Amino acid sequence: MCGIAGFYSLKNKFLECDLRQMAERLKHRGPDAEGFFINHPIGLAHKRLSIIDLSTAANQPMTSQNNRYVIVFNGEIYNYLEIRKELHQAGSISLKTNSDTETLLEGFALWGTSVFEKLCGMFAFAIFDKKEKTLYLCRDRAGIKPLYIFNNDGEIAFSSELKSLTSVPLIRQNLLLNNVAINEYLYLGYIPEPNSIYKSIQKFPAGHWACIKNGELIYQKYWSVQEKIQNETLNDEIQAKTELKNLLKKIIKEHMICDVPYGSFLSGGIDSSLVSAIANEVSNSPLHTFSVGFEESKHNESHYAKKVATHLGTIHHELMVTEKEALNLIPDLMTIYDEPFADSSAIPTYLISKLSKQHVSMTLSGDGGDELFLGYGAYFWAKRLRNPFLRFNRHLIAYGLSMLNSRYKRAAHLFAYPKIKNLKSHIFSQEQYLFSTQEVENILNSPFITDITLNESYSGLQRILSDIEQQSIFDINYYLKDDLLVKVDRASMQHALEVRVPLLDHRLIEFATNLNLNLRLKNKTTKYLLKQVLFEYVPKDFFERPKWGFSIPLEKWMKKELKPYIYDNLSESVVNYYGIVKIKEVQKLLRLFETDNHAYLYNRIWVLAVLHDFLKKNNPIN
Repeated sequence: MCGIAGFYSLKNKFLECDLRQMAERLKHRGPDAEGFFINHPIGLAHKRLSIIDLSTAANQPMTSQNNRYVIVFNGEIYNYLEIRKELHQAGSISLKTNSDTETLLEGFALWGTSVFEKLCGMFAFAIFDKKEKTLYLCRDRAGIKPLYIFNNDGEIAFSSELKSLTSVPLIRQNLLLNNVAINEYLYLGYIPEPNSIYKSIQKFPAGHWACIKNGELIYQKYWSVQEKIQNETLNDEIQAKTELKNLLKKIIKEHMICDVPYGSFLSGGIDSSLVSAIANEVSNSPLHTFSVGFEESKHNESHYAKKVATHLGTIHHELMVTEKEALNLIPDLMTIYDEPFADSSAIPTYLISKLSKQHVSMTLSGDGGDELFLGYGAYFWAKRLRNPFLRFNRHLIAYGLSMLNSRYKRAAHLFAYPKIKNLKSHIFSQEQYLFSTQEVENILNSPFITDITLNESYSGLQRILSDIEQQSIFDINYYLKDDLLVKVDRASMQHALEVRVPLLDHRLIEFATNLNLNLRLKNKTTKYLLKQVLFEYVPKDFFERPKWGFSIPLEKWMKKELKPYIYDNLSESVVNYYGIVKIKEVQKLLRLFETDNHAYLYNRIWVLAVLHDFLKKNNPIN
């Protein structure tokens, strides 16, 4: 894994010193080598983490053999050996390295942008055509690898992380807060594509490539999950299980191609256990597995992970941390994400990445299983809230539930959705205990209030999707890409650790989204077909327990150890200085949270505290 950065500057507003500064801010992503290419109007920079072909010949920027194209690449192409065979059969050139980067570059030289659709992997890259003075940018289908882009009147810069762009003086002069992003953040707990916290910087869209010439930026979509929905689903369970198992083994084996020591995250849950089991089966030596747990917490699942590891015969590494050790990370951890980011599971992700890097340079992760195979409670709500009786009486039901205890008060918010067209995002928001759209409007000062416009309409597809399937598509397009994958990328790359996510190979996404719904969610059994494959490797009774996920006891911490952090960031002086939210509404939330019946408000308070922590770090109070 690596870090890339660059610019396209016809007016020479970006300079070599800017490029070097951008690269310096990415050094954690690629400590093994760096390189630069400057040829007006282009500047390209690369920080390398060596995973495949460790030789200096594979360093970047890399120039094609015909001397026309130059590439900087972040990611991995898992089917690059197949593409190399195609290049050999075409008789175009003899490749000089064993790297996937050179394979991609020479594939582009031969086939042009059509090579993008051949790629199976996670990637963000830039290719410069020296002859046509044209820059091409591309990002993988699922949005696994990050790419940010700044565009000011044709003066364009891009990078793997926001902090790299905001280090440049010209860009810093154009950093105004994005009010839409603030609204979305309070609603979702993260900022979804294409927005960033700054108006002038956007997230490059997943499944797209772009062409930049003469200062003009034109996007082209080459993949979306909606466009891969077929008119018929796979209904036969025996056939589906066989195909799924074979596909998983093929994909995981491809994901294990590397020239460095590797392992797998193992939480003890369904997804990581299955990935680890198959990886261990196809590996030439026992797999290293990694888990982390909190000594004092009921959320600790590390003993389940150890049980699975023992059954599989992996070389297991376990990190047990005290809550104090985890809490000490929070102030600094917030700076890794460069914009408000409220997913508190970033803490265990950071810790397991740190542990893994002590033993390996690449790990596999089970991210994606819940979204593809319907593992969340949100999918039951998607069906429940479409019930005609409940839909018609939802406001009455919400009122009744609001009179009960904390658990039912939280459910009341789920029933109180404003518009059916926003139901998918509403379900997500309230499942995460975040602000509803009405609450966002109520707490923001009027200059900051904007409409929240997410793409939640899935009409015109090859088949009509059920409410549950639509909720899954929403999670794939938003939660998975702009929260979970961002969390893993930043936490792992902070330690120069590459994390690969085989369950998000686009071939598996297309397979899962075209399964019969009953093979993904059968009766009340979530991830049904995935579990049937897993139980061939690990006994079923290992998983007969409540699902915790990769979580921390945030609510408890906020009432004790984290209380100073919360009250410092949400003090009257801080809130009034930035003027984004109403201090009276913030104080009301804090008072209610201290009562027994309003514990569910913890995440609303957390997103506000993280927002103001970000503001203080990036625009300190005078």
